[in-house]
Amino acid sequence: PTVLLVLGIQEIQADQEMIGKISAAGQLMQCSASLDVLFLLDGSYSIGKGSFERSKHFASKLCDAMDIRPDRVRVGLIQFSSTPHLEFPLDSYLTKQAVKERIKRIVFRGGSTETGRALKYVLRKGFPGGRNSSVTEVLIIISDGKSQGSTTMPAMQVKERHITVFAVGIKFPRWEELHMLASEPTEQHVLFAGDADDAANGLYSTLTGSICSATAPGCKVESHPCERRTLETVKELAGNYVCWKGSKQPQAVRASLCPFYRWKRVLIKHPSRCFRTVCPEPCDSRPCQNGGTCVPEGLDKYHCLCPVGYGGDIHCAPKLSLECGVDLLFLMDSSAGVTLEGFLRYKAFLKRFLQAVMGRDSPMNVGVAQYDNDVRIPIKVGQHKDAFSFMKSIDALNFSGGGTLTGRALWYVAQHGFRSTPVFADVQDDLPRVVVLLTDSKSQDPVAEAAKYAKDRGLFLIGVGSSFVRAELAEVTGNPKQTIVYSDPQDLFNRIPELQRRICSVDNPEGCQAQSLDLAFAVDASDGVGLENFLQLRDFVRSSRLHFSINRDVTQIALVVYGSRPYTVFALDTHTSNSALLQAIDQVPFLGDSASADRALLHIYGDVMTVQKGARPGVNKVVVVLTNGGGMEDAAAPAQQLRDNGILVFVVVIGDAQRDTLLRVAGSPNYLVHISSYEDLQFYQDLIIERICEEAKSPVNLCKPNPCMNQGVCILGPGSYRCECHGWEGPHCESS
Repeated sequence: PTVLLVLGIQEIQADQEMIGKISAAGQLMQCSASLDVLFLLDGSYSIGKGSFERSKHFASKLCDAMDIRPDRVRVGLIQFSSTPHLEFPLDSYLTKQAVKERIKRIVFRGGSTETGRALKYVLRKGFPGGRNSSVTEVLIIISDGKSQGSTTMPAMQVKERHITVFAVGIKFPRWEELHMLASEPTEQHVLFAGDADDAANGLYSTLTGSICSATAPGCKVESHPCERRTLETVKELAGNYVCWKGSKQPQAVRASLCPFYRWKRVLIKHPSRCFRTVCPEPCDSRPCQNGGTCVPEGLDKYHCLCPVGYGGDIHCAPKLSLECGVDLLFLMDSSAGVTLEGFLRYKAFLKRFLQAVMGRDSPMNVGVAQYDNDVRIPIKVGQHKDAFSFMKSIDALNFSGGGTLTGRALWYVAQHGFRSTPVFADVQDDLPRVVVLLTDSKSQDPVAEAAKYAKDRGLFLIGVGSSFVRAELAEVTGNPKQTIVYSDPQDLFNRIPELQRRICSVDNPEGCQAQSLDLAFAVDASDGVGLENFLQLRDFVRSSRLHFSINRDVTQIALVVYGSRPYTVFALDTHTSNSALLQAIDQVPFLGDSASADRALLHIYGDVMTVQKGARPGVNKVVVVLTNGGGMEDAAAPAQQLRDNGILVFVVVIGDAQRDTLLRVAGSPNYLVHISSYEDLQFYQDLIIERICEEAKSPVNLCKPNPCMNQGVCILGPGSYRCECHGWEGPHCESS
């Protein structure tokens, strides 16, 4: 097996894949228990300021693996050198962010290494600010183990008080002393700070079961042989050399052999066992075929990077043919903006695409149009039925240069691009019509109106280009999901499978087109967001509606905006078509004022997701909160009230915000999406819609939320429900 060497001090004898799994699991560790954790941080001169800063960083990383809250994990810290100094007690900082910020501000003190005196301080004072004896106490000593006083007796007394002691080596530690400081079994309580993820894993692996909650399903603690090393200076015999010694006889000396020594720095080895938690990864089963590379996404998801010519499905199936029947026209930019090199790259891309997807019996018809100042269609849709003759026509295409009039080109192909002659005069060619725009230069004329005209004529638009034209492509397609952006010239060819999926999605639109769903958007319209950013949130809601089939039987959408008070723009049963929704969304008001998300969620619970306002029994219900994170402090309770009534709360936050607060509102990391900027919001739309659609497919409790009005009691039956009314009548107790 290969060996991972961390600064030459600790090595776990396992292959590189296992080391990667240990590190990945270490980043996901989260110990949640009633726990008092006290750090003893060595701030002596033998550590030095540089290693002291690394110790602070390590302590901060360990805090990431703890659920720091008033009723769960609390953290305190003592810096010791000649004397111990309490930096902060356990009851001072009760959130993870506050603890980490305080650790960052600790200043190196310097002095001798009096570890024993620090332990006596703990014995005398206890855990400063700690809770009662029923709470487990954990002492984490971060030191180089080079104490200048005796530590044996105080270390033994600390452990006799049932304090769990971890000894963490820093710099070039003296492992013998650290083993003496640590609790038994020492193999599970001695760690190395040089690799924070590995140490977090080791700490968690030891505490799991006895103190922390159990690991994720499938995760297990494994023992690996490991070796730790100490850098020591030793005296070494260099050899015997002739020297001159005195003699008893007067004025006489005699030659003799004398030993000569030299000092040498060596690494002394300490064999041990390292206990680490390893979790199964989605790529362990090697799901990607035909040379595809599996890329894990967390503990349970993955995606395959497929070689060109593969990717017929998510596992890189060998056949990549366009089984869907479409009329397909490539609209290729041949203006001066793309340059001759870019034009030749587009020709190569077209040939590679046709090789991959065009079979003998392919049901598609393909053509190619070129544009600059003018538009030409050198290869008409359906002109070639085999890839060989098609490629000869592609080779004959010439670069023209000129201006980039993308808008004009879209007008032209909408009118003239699909004039195919039917086989029989009385049979219309009713295949879906798809235009794939290939461009890498910004248009010199407007594109929005031309794109709308093309879409109104039933054309399905897909944009392919570099990140330079990302915004313009999104304007053309009207949907980021129909925009394919490549990062570099070679990456263009890697997008062939994605383009194939986009083309074939015209018959099977993605989203929740066939799923019944009651969906409410709660949009932060406060001063904290600001008018400009609010308009981007509005546009997100605007484009999201395209993923749903809006009518009484499938998807209903409500929109609530909020500042200090919530305001219903429209209820679930107000609009029954996409066009009506569009007009209403465009009229949404910006409120200003401070943000109060808790009021908005209570409003949705009591005045939006109700039978009176159009909510349907037996239909999944989702609330999507779009916010910058302001005014969320009191929103956890109403969010839980919604969840208790079968309504999912999905939080999308843009910018810097307190993750712990948001996580309590969302209820799970699966329903919290953190986006760095408003400009990036559109690129997360696929992920958000996908999560909403997953929820739309989950089983429904017909009595949640309660469909019965006026305090009626909902009683479940096999596949149905009934309302038990008190003083009221009707199926839902609606009549007096």
